[in-house]
Amino acid sequence: VFVGPRIQVPAELKSLSARFELSLPTREELTEIIHQESAAWGQKNRKSVRASSAVIRAMTRNLLGMTLSDSRRLIRQAIYDDGVLADDDIDELVEAKYRALDSDAMLTFEMETAKFSDVAGLRHLKQWLERRRAVFLSRQAPAGLDVPKGILLLGVQGAGKSLAAKSIAGAWQLPLLRLDFAALYDKYYGETERNLRDALRTAETMEPCVLWIDEIEKGLSTDDEGGPSRRILGTLLTWMAERDSKVFLVATANDIEALPPELLRKGRFDEIFFVDLPRDDVRREIFRIHLQKRDQQVEAIELERLSDAADGFSGAEIEQAVVA
Repeated sequence: VFVGPRIQVPAELKSLSARFELSLPTREELTEIIHQESAAWGQKNRKSVRASSAVIRAMTRNLLGMTLSDSRRLIRQAIYDDGVLADDDIDELVEAKYRALDSDAMLTFEMETAKFSDVAGLRHLKQWLERRRAVFLSRQAPAGLDVPKGILLLGVQGAGKSLAAKSIAGAWQLPLLRLDFAALYDKYYGETERNLRDALRTAETMEPCVLWIDEIEKGLSTDDEGGPSRRILGTLLTWMAERDSKVFLVATANDIEALPPELLRKGRFDEIFFVDLPRDDVRREIFRIHLQKRDQQVEAIELERLSDAADGFSGAEIEQAVVA
């Protein structure tokens, strides 16, 4: 009997051996651990742990993919801090889970997410996401409904694509992981694809989560046949087609002509949204959001005149106008 996290069985023994992999804790087991640790803390301190059922469900969902000992350790840290399980404990738990995976610079954990209220316009995108939120976060998709896989946000620079990606994670209360294509490339043959597979495997361990690939066209630009970009594209397309994990992929791009056509065919992404320059009403809302962020008296400012003067501006340019 060989026991270990990684075991290389000699070729001579493979036909004579059987392989067993211990399963990770289920939702029910993780919920029971939370109750056990809460009871232990309450017995020691002679008072009950304060926690809502919504927080417990969120903690259970974010602990999926962790081992039994790591899950118990993270739960204990959250409880023994102040005897309260709250929303801020979930954020700390997700960050600790990411650190426990020992990921590197290829996949970064984005702590600063946004809310839909921070994003002006994009009404159709918000409606699309709101209709699919419950399906994606449910333990099992309702009969006849497929779990959403991801979207592509296409449009001009500074129009709010990156902010929209962050707002999806914030609105769904999911961890946001950002994949850096530039860090994937390696000078040795085959290492680039292995780096991508490792990053995608880490994202699947963090499920349910949002995986954000910013400016995807720069990492998948066409090169010589058989080059690293082509091999990365093949690895990514295979993962997109065969995965069954709850990793919601959000890719952003500025130039659709630089994207390979096989990535854009129907079925790779659930939907493709074009993010254009803001209209008049959206420009007023963008001005309002950034002025309120900087503690300005919005009522004393003529937003209509500002919106008219900013015709043709992107959201980023409006923000910099407010800063100036």
